[in-house]
Amino acid sequence: MSILLLFFFCAFNSYSQDTLQEIKVKGNSKSLKKSYSLTANTTTLTSKELLKAACCNLAESFETNPSIDVNFSDALTGTKQIKMLGLTSPYLMITEENIPSVRGASQAYGLSFTPGTWVESIQITKGAGSVVNGFESISGQINTELIKPISDIPFFLNAYGSTDSRFELNTHFNTKISDKWSSSLFVHVNTRVSKNDMNDDGFLDNPLAKQINVLNRWQYTNAEKGWVSFINLRYMNDQKQTGELNFDPDRDKGTTNYWGSEINTERFDVSTKLGYVFPDMPYQSIGFQNAFNSHDQNSYFGLNQYNIKQKSYYSNLIFNSIINNTKHKFSTGLNFTYDKYGEFVNVNDYSRIDNSVGAFFEYTYDNTENFSVVLGGRIDNHNRLGTFATPRLHVRYNPWEKGVLRFSAGRGKRSANVFAENQQLLASSRTFEFLDTNGKIYGLNPEIAWNYGVSFMQGFLLFGKSADVGFDFYRTDFQNQAVVDVLESPQQVLFYNLKGKSYANSLQVEFNYELAKHFNLRTAYKYYDIQTDYLSGTYQRPLQAKHRFFGNLGYETHILDKGKQWKFDYTFNWLGKQQLPNTSTNPEEDRLPEFSPSFSVMNIQVTRTFSSTFEMYIGGENIGNYKQDNVILGNENPFGPTFDASIVYGPVFGQMYYAGLRFKIK
Repeated sequence: MSILLLFFFCAFNSYSQDTLQEIKVKGNSKSLKKSYSLTANTTTLTSKELLKAACCNLAESFETNPSIDVNFSDALTGTKQIKMLGLTSPYLMITEENIPSVRGASQAYGLSFTPGTWVESIQITKGAGSVVNGFESISGQINTELIKPISDIPFFLNAYGSTDSRFELNTHFNTKISDKWSSSLFVHVNTRVSKNDMNDDGFLDNPLAKQINVLNRWQYTNAEKGWVSFINLRYMNDQKQTGELNFDPDRDKGTTNYWGSEINTERFDVSTKLGYVFPDMPYQSIGFQNAFNSHDQNSYFGLNQYNIKQKSYYSNLIFNSIINNTKHKFSTGLNFTYDKYGEFVNVNDYSRIDNSVGAFFEYTYDNTENFSVVLGGRIDNHNRLGTFATPRLHVRYNPWEKGVLRFSAGRGKRSANVFAENQQLLASSRTFEFLDTNGKIYGLNPEIAWNYGVSFMQGFLLFGKSADVGFDFYRTDFQNQAVVDVLESPQQVLFYNLKGKSYANSLQVEFNYELAKHFNLRTAYKYYDIQTDYLSGTYQRPLQAKHRFFGNLGYETHILDKGKQWKFDYTFNWLGKQQLPNTSTNPEEDRLPEFSPSFSVMNIQVTRTFSSTFEMYIGGENIGNYKQDNVILGNENPFGPTFDASIVYGPVFGQMYYAGLRFKIK
């Protein structure tokens, strides 16, 4: 019975029954896993992969993975933004143990609210996700699994410091209360204490910051009776200050003495999960997920005030079983979502309440050999989006050994939170104008998109060493897209629903090779054709490179006595030119070219493991010291008409080096 409960536990914490199949058939110890038997195009990053970079938070966990692109969102907050298939995170469904986590008010900074040391694994699924998790997923899904109390060690410590004056401390405490109850306490603190201005523009390259983040997890497991349960309690307080070097918030807030910004966020989260496997029917289970969170952000950007409060409740009831035999499985259930927004932009009140209720059914066929299909659909009723259907399809076929062909298609629908998702634009002198006023969200209609994709992967031996090559192509077609237009004028941001066509084509080609024992190469070329019809014409999406190249080299020495080992990791990213927002009417000193130059960024890390309980690491980011020119337009007159800190296509800080240690009590 304990083995059956383990299988259910894995499925209960995954986005579909597919992942249960993955865990049963994969015995791979690699840090980045791809499956030949999983129906969806999914890559799993293990905790071993997350150790290859500093990985201070979830936004920084994807540096060594080619499926996700990592970019800075602005020149002030140091926040990293992720993209998949060339589309920003609002078009991704980001979940934590399959409960939606980064959405609404948390879109801009939410990925930085999950420390990397808390993460056990990350599943990245390209294309439309499972209907079990909702209707909002368009370009893919990222699901984070946190360390489970039942498998955690008694104590873990991670300390980190960097040359940009960022310091972090992570501690994990785990207690086995009884044979059925376990509890973990995760405590994370970080701070940045010094002012850095590496490009001499008079503004901080990274914000002064401090964060405290505490998570208490409880797990109950009764293998004999088939029960498993989780309770999570979490509190976070995050404070950022940025702007001109001489800005003092006590003196200068709300004045034109010096330009400055503060972003203060407080969050409280409670989530529960209860699962049951029927003792006499191990293929049948039921799960119940509930989550409540309160997100309170108070912020200002110069003279622009932005405050948003969101209180959310999410509930999902899932029933899994079979039809006749285990080749035919299904999941069905109901979910409910409630969001109360209190949103204020300067003197404008955009507060609202959103709620939806939906039912879903997902059928899985797997002949256990070379073919599987997941067909799902859901019906939702939303107070602003109306009543609508969401179909999703994933198909896998193995034509021969170590070859897998996949196809997916699906529809997504979402309401764009245009201010929360584009907060970097508040750090400018641009005015905001809505051209459409008849819709139900900021006067806009909801976004609708169809995503289609095909992928192929082939594993083989090359000179006696394992290798694989693969490609995937995805297309996203938008309807009613909420267009954020920064091409019309450098003094305006226009919001309106799409009047013509908008699409995103993404092509990725990968080659991975084991050069020698413990010495691995990863490479990927990515091509993005992302076009939107703006009022002034059809253009490539701003700040999106059409061509990218990724390379990673990882080497580990043999493990010696008492676990001694060296680990080396090197990552190279090359980005082609990017369409820049229109600045043609600015004075010459505050103009940018139509396209950015291409550039490359290199990161490196060396880890020395002294034993199974202690290791140290040093590393560097952007060791080539590439820095974007003219990062902040109008920096000499930040309250003037040309000020803009939102046009960031490359690194701002330059070289950054760090060091840290990890200590465990097992």
